[in-house]
Amino acid sequence: MKQYLMIATCVAFGFSGCTSSMNLVSEPIEPTKTTIVQEQYEQPSAAKTEAYENTMRKIASGIQNDPNYQRIALDTPEKKAWFKSMTYRLWDRQMTRQQFMTEGLAKYPTHKYEFDFIINGFTFN
Repeated sequence: MKQYLMIATCVAFGFSGCTSSMNLVSEPIEPTKTTIVQEQYEQPSAAKTEAYENTMRKIASGIQNDPNYQRIALDTPEKKAWFKSMTYRLWDRQMTRQQFMTEGLAKYPTHKYEFDFIINGFTFN
């Protein structure tokens, strides 16, 4: 009986797909016209806002040391609000890495490296 349980457990682990989710991000992503953009999201509490801003400061400090990073043109209040909303939703797991990449590339198709950099800057446990 123990052998059957052990075999079933091994088979279950085999189907669980023990692969890195980072492979999904590095694959080419083509923005499509059917991209669903989530306009509504959960507003952050004061504690979450502080934690999010600390994480973003860490990511921003890494940008300065990366010669390949090209600044994303967030030159209007609307673009800044969009970017902050999108990065917050990624940080708070209200959107997936794939959704973040797709939505980002829909607006800035030449900034795949930069969106990858931001995704990798978040620490997902």
